[in-house]
Amino acid sequence: MALAVRVPTELSARVPAEQRGPGRGRDDVRLLVSRGEAVSHHSFRELPVLLRAGDVLVVNTSTTLAAAVDGRLGPEPGGEPVVVHFSTRGDDGRWAVELRTPEPSGSTRPRGGGPAGAVVRLPGGGRLVLAGPLVPGSGRLWWARVSVDVPGLLGGYGRPIRYGYTERDQPLSAYRTVFARPSPDGSGSAEMPSAGRPFTARLVAELVDRGVRIAPLSLHTGVASAEAHEPPYPERFEVPAATAALVNAARAGGGRVIAVGTTVVRALESAAVGPAGRTGPGPAGSRPGGAPGASGAGSGGPGAGAGLGGPGEGTGAGSGGSVRAVGAGGPGEGTGAGSGGVVRAVRGWTDLVVTPARGVRVVDGLLTGLHEPEASHLLMLEAVAGRPALRSAYAAAVRGRYLWHEFGDVHLLLPEEGPHPPHC
Repeated sequence: MALAVRVPTELSARVPAEQRGPGRGRDDVRLLVSRGEAVSHHSFRELPVLLRAGDVLVVNTSTTLAAAVDGRLGPEPGGEPVVVHFSTRGDDGRWAVELRTPEPSGSTRPRGGGPAGAVVRLPGGGRLVLAGPLVPGSGRLWWARVSVDVPGLLGGYGRPIRYGYTERDQPLSAYRTVFARPSPDGSGSAEMPSAGRPFTARLVAELVDRGVRIAPLSLHTGVASAEAHEPPYPERFEVPAATAALVNAARAGGGRVIAVGTTVVRALESAAVGPAGRTGPGPAGSRPGGAPGASGAGSGGPGAGAGLGGPGEGTGAGSGGSVRAVGAGGPGEGTGAGSGGVVRAVRGWTDLVVTPARGVRVVDGLLTGLHEPEASHLLMLEAVAGRPALRSAYAAAVRGRYLWHEFGDVHLLLPEEGPHPPHC
């Protein structure tokens, strides 16, 4: 969907919140709250009082990599300068990469990849050879063979991916959240799971003290389509058994499952089995069921199954997208019965794209940044909250001069509160 709003360029957050004035911290951002079409305005530090005991906040623990590396096209000295954005590592050792043209400001602009066989010389003597496009007919992301260990290359020569709306380069720490944890194999996200950025250790402690539970999962994000707004490509994820159990217990007990970021929605919904959930807002605690969606109906994104398969065919039945996974055993069928969906422990690859037609099965609310009016992520937000809620919220965000992008303000979409039952 595209929203009929215009976001002025001055509403792009150009630096992190903590750099906008003395004494400011990461949590010095604004929080727009939607309950249906009703909106309210808050500080992010008010989040603990906006949630309630029994709610589960599900967070992405993927760490951000220094995924941008300078290079030169061609096997000989000289050659066109390029910036390589390392997106995703495939199971066969190849990497999906995007080649971009450097700008004098330090950011980059789009550049087509290819041709197959093209060589990019990397710092430290490494070489990258383009093999073919990730998706036939699309020239943005290409599979490549790299002659050196990529995590080591990024650790020695990489810097965070940066786009033109930011003012200057930032240290890698500015692109990592309080939840980030390193992976044993050096995997991580090409770009920050930015919905978690405003959280601080103090705020997390206050949430826990108020009875809100924090449940981790990981989804390693690939390179975003900042200019073309393409749907996401297949990504590697893992939902641990403990997180699946917490989510299912919360739903069975009337608690709400709040995803911190669109990456968390994608991972949770990829791990969910059961009938399709609501496609718009409903009273708190109501999770109307529906017939399971046809496999892939309305949800398979470009690049579905594009050479990214994880080991083994696995779960994801009824999830509306293909999930190639292992270790998918989960809680018994009775857990969360009648609540619209059950989450199982799973790890592997997902190409699921959550749309209004597919709906959501286990997510009740979403904390996310503010997205461009043409962004494909808005389809997911519409699946969670409904189109009227998004129209109302984004109009209010523009009027209220909220800030966009990864260093900007955040948006909490909650279910509408239904009438409270009489006490007996």
